[in-house]
Amino acid sequence: QVQLVESGGGLVQAGGSLRLSCAASGPSIGSYAMAWFRQAPGKERELVASNTGSGGTTYYTYYADSAKGRFTISRDNAKNTFVLQMNSLKPEDTAVYYCAARFLSVQTWTFWGQGTQVTVSS
Repeated sequence: QVQLVESGGGLVQAGGSLRLSCAASGPSIGSYAMAWFRQAPGKERELVASNTGSGGTTYYTYYADSAKGRFTISRDNAKNTFVLQMNSLKPEDTAVYYCAARFLSVQTWTFWGQGTQVTVSS
């Protein structure tokens, strides 16, 4: 089973950037759909962006409206890493960010990292 570890969180001023990385161990993430979720205090966990495919080499990317134009996800199957580049950060982006993975054949996000805190000050 894949194991996920996030890094790169921290404190940044509004308008700044952060790059979150998700390092996977075990099977190649090429066999998984990958996503970034976040959970702000008192709120439900929400999907930020995902990268899925049908098992071939084509991946489909989804961004939540709150992430469009500011966040970019990318994967490096050879290095087994999944990255969330966040630009133009806003205080409302403050949350714990989680990396998640699931098998391409199922809809449930099965594997989760421990999360990394992102705090955006105004």
